[in-house]
Amino acid sequence: MGKPPKKNNLADKVRKTKTLSQIKNNPFEVKINRKKFDVLGRKSKHDVGLPGVSRSKAINKRKETLLKEFRLKHKANKFVDRRFGEYDSKMDPEDKILQRFALERQRTQTKKDIYNLNEDEELTHYGQSLAEIEKLTDTVDSDSDSEEKGLLSAELTAAHFGGGGGLLRKKKPGESDDPQENQKPKSRQELIEELILKSKQEKRERQNQKEEAQELTEKLDQEWKSIQNLMAHKTPKADRKEEPVKPKLDDYDMMVRELGFEMKAQPSEKLKTPEELAREERERLQNLEADRMRRMLGEVDESSSQKRSHMSADDLNDGFILDGDDRKTLSYQDGQWNVEEGEEEEGEESANEEEEVAEDGGSADEGSEDDDEDDEEEDGHSDLDSDQGSGAEGEEEEEEGSKAKAVLSEEERRTMQEAARTELPYTFTAPESYSELKILLEGHSAGQQRLIVERIQKCNHPSLAVGNKAKLQKLFGFLLEYIGDLSTQSPPQLSTVNTFIPQIYSLSQLFPQAACKVMQTLLSDSAHSMEETIEVKGRAPFPGLDMLIYLKIVALLFPTSDFRHPVTTPAFLYISQVLTKCPVMSLEGVSTGLVLCSLAVEFLSLSKRFLPELVNFLLGILHLAVPADTCTGYWVVAPFRLQSKASELLLLRDTESSSSWSRKPLPLTSVQTVTASTQLERDHYRLSVLDACLDLVKRCIVLYRDLPSFHQIFQPIQILLTKHLPVQSYPSVLRELHKEILEALQEAPSQHAPLVFDKKKPIPLKLLEPKIVQVLDYGKKRGNTKEERETERLKHKYKKEFKGALRELRKDSRFLAQAKLSDIISRDSERKKRVKDLYGSLATQEGEWKALKKRKRK
Repeated sequence: MGKPPKKNNLADKVRKTKTLSQIKNNPFEVKINRKKFDVLGRKSKHDVGLPGVSRSKAINKRKETLLKEFRLKHKANKFVDRRFGEYDSKMDPEDKILQRFALERQRTQTKKDIYNLNEDEELTHYGQSLAEIEKLTDTVDSDSDSEEKGLLSAELTAAHFGGGGGLLRKKKPGESDDPQENQKPKSRQELIEELILKSKQEKRERQNQKEEAQELTEKLDQEWKSIQNLMAHKTPKADRKEEPVKPKLDDYDMMVRELGFEMKAQPSEKLKTPEELAREERERLQNLEADRMRRMLGEVDESSSQKRSHMSADDLNDGFILDGDDRKTLSYQDGQWNVEEGEEEEGEESANEEEEVAEDGGSADEGSEDDDEDDEEEDGHSDLDSDQGSGAEGEEEEEEGSKAKAVLSEEERRTMQEAARTELPYTFTAPESYSELKILLEGHSAGQQRLIVERIQKCNHPSLAVGNKAKLQKLFGFLLEYIGDLSTQSPPQLSTVNTFIPQIYSLSQLFPQAACKVMQTLLSDSAHSMEETIEVKGRAPFPGLDMLIYLKIVALLFPTSDFRHPVTTPAFLYISQVLTKCPVMSLEGVSTGLVLCSLAVEFLSLSKRFLPELVNFLLGILHLAVPADTCTGYWVVAPFRLQSKASELLLLRDTESSSSWSRKPLPLTSVQTVTASTQLERDHYRLSVLDACLDLVKRCIVLYRDLPSFHQIFQPIQILLTKHLPVQSYPSVLRELHKEILEALQEAPSQHAPLVFDKKKPIPLKLLEPKIVQVLDYGKKRGNTKEERETERLKHKYKKEFKGALRELRKDSRFLAQAKLSDIISRDSERKKRVKDLYGSLATQEGEWKALKKRKRK
């Protein structure tokens, strides 16, 4: 009984699947709801009767939009300039233009125009067609008309109104002197050209006459104006007119006139760009270098020697010249009168001036030029300018005097050449290596070295040539390396290092990124070397003076107040690393640590960032001045210990040495070696170290006063200062500083609330009382007011749109996953197909080889 129904069920299922497949494949079974017109904002739910059709439409839409965006992801177009010679720097712009023009002409004149003989190329000259110029249609301007209007020359009338009979008439042999003209008659065209030339020549003559007459009239007018004031001209009484009585001006009218006659603001000169200033500076240096080379060769500049001499109002102009002042000068020395010659003093002064000029770097040359100009201006305003009665004799005497000055003797020439050789050159090429820079700077004073670097920078400014930027970037690194060498010498040349700081600052302003990279490499190399030594030996020494100077340069070149900076942040980390991992074993280490602490305070002065390594290191320095038996109530952290070999390093050996101590700043050279040899000097040095340490503690207290945990941070220092430090044996200056620090520590910090996140409103517990809502129409919730109903409607709409967006996003991600999978499958199938083909070809080759081998054996 149960089997037949099962057969019927199977038959029904088969019949249903067949009908569904027929409906899907039969387009007449698809029901389409057509619209007469679209309504904005209305969604159509059932456009097509079958769901498969709408699904295929959605897939096709995703293929057109989403799949295209996925294919074009991480792809960008690139515009390439394919004009001829655009990226060829060796080619001149004129050659580029000519070659492009030729290529353009070749492109326009294609093969289809080979047999086109009707279109000729139009030739031009200065924008005018040559064909129009050859027609001789030269229009005569109105200014070219002859002044004698209405009169025409006989040849012109015969040519235009005589019917051409006179022009074409052959001349007799005796009428012309030229044998060629007598032999060959002229054509009409040649005769017209002669007439045109004659008319143009007459026009030019008339114009010249007119200009000469105008110049003569202007000259006469000027002469008349110059002598008109000399002539006494009085009008007769009968012709005189009585002048009307002018009313007196009020204060207001007088003020208006004064304001009208006041000087208006004059326009200032245009500010020059940095490129123009650099170009002018280079030209000035090149001129000075050419002048120096000329003086080295013994040549004399006549323009500079012919300097106008000042003549006073009492000069008789009788040719008398006082060559030199033979009077002797008197001076009082060692209780006696000392008589010296003025010439020796002048020689010494000139020698000193030459040395100053050599050190000052070209400023003397500029000053001399400015003095010459000032003298010329003063001479131009002298009272002898109007006196021109000296005549030609005075001028001849001045010329002879200038020629005599221009000719120098051999001794003067030699001294001039030697002075020119001792001067620094004014132009330098940028060094390509550090050794070249070192050769340039060695053997010169600090001022001369600074001058050489400044002139290298001016002669190789980035705006003057293409490769100058890379040269100056290399120069920045070479200068830092040279500063490191100067600081590692014994004794270190700190004055020379100080002179290079402005040049390094200017170079870093030109190339901030390159300067940043150089300083980053210096800091990273030093930090890595310190880590390597710590891994090998377990501890690392303090950095040298060169690294301390580099850290000071970082504070000068880059901002220390930024939250993160590519240079100052590594410098912070490096300082904290040194203060944490380098143990203090000697007085040199103490001084190096204090220099690092002062640099850290300078770094933190603007940002006021908390650096715990700084406070810990200052506590450790004070701990070295306390007796080892009384170290209770506080603790120290690495690199310091409560009991170590370096304990009591800063403890005074003789308490009486504080009476002879005076406050002095610690020298930077103490980083390398402490020069104190006796016990008294070493105690004085310990007191100076304690003075610097207490001063840094005071600055840190001012810096961190606003922190909430101020007392907890400085509590160990306060305990050490109040209970353990032997202040009574110290000088009065240190006792006063100690008292100020304790007073500052006892003061309560400013009560600023710490920054915390806003607390969220607590979620209330669920109420047990039911919420009564009015229910109408059995099942539909309705709010009490209109606003509540609107919010409910918006919430419902938001949920609906949110679910729809999630659904679409899931479909999009599913579609992209299928596209990615299909790409992977296609790539894999293609790879498998290629591998299969390769295996097949190898198998055929192996079979052929085996068959060939069998044949050979047979």
